Order: sequence, then C-alpha cells, then structure tokens
Amino acid sequence: MSLSILVNGQTKQVRAGHTVAALVREMALEGRRVAIEINEEIVPRSRYGEHQLEAGDRVEVVTAIGGG
Repeated sequence: MSLSILVNGQTKQVRAGHTVAALVREMALEGRRVAIEINEEIVPRSRYGEHQLEAGDRVEVVTAIGGG
C-alpha cells in the first residue's frame, strides 16, 4: 500500500511503514548534514529509523551548506 506525502512542497508516494531514514537514503542524503521537519516538528536524527511516515505528512528537508 502506498501513501501520499509532501516533500518540500512536492507530492511523493511512499510505501506504508516508510521511515525517515529510508526517505533520507532515497534522496541520497546519507552522511550529509540535514534537518527533517514533519508537520512543523523537527525529527531528531536518532529517531530517523523509527519514525514512520503517514499519509498527508508535510516533510521539509533542509540541507546545511558550508561557506566561509
């Protein structure tokens, strides 16, 4: 079964039980400094593997860019 979520304003289909960790892998963001917000609440990195996405979730993914 698939669920519809919004990722940075774009509709995305994911399977039921999909986790934040799986989404990060799909987006090729592993090992990068990212912040994940779901429905206006930050998800701690330590919870990425256990936090399951639900239909209608609004996900914002922000990557840190170094500068100087």
